Amino acid sequence: MYVCICNSVTDHAIRRAVRQGTLSFEQLRFELGVSRSCGRCEEHARSVMAEAMSNELPGLPAGVVLPDGLPA
Repeated sequence: MYVCICNSVTDHAIRRAVRQGTLSFEQLRFELGVSRSCGRCEEHARSVMAEAMSNELPGLPAGVVLPDGLPA
């Protein structure tokens, strides 16, 4: 599903980026261009990223927090 229509970023692309080591929203924004145009997708993109981090990286230490304050 498309998360960011302006830059054609899908939930699959976000999950893949997390699997490949993207651990901050700023890095995700830089790498994929998500939420760099109108910004309407930011909340959903952060949610997809947080879900991907908890699913794909279960070994992350407790207390890892995304930049917007959502726990990973």
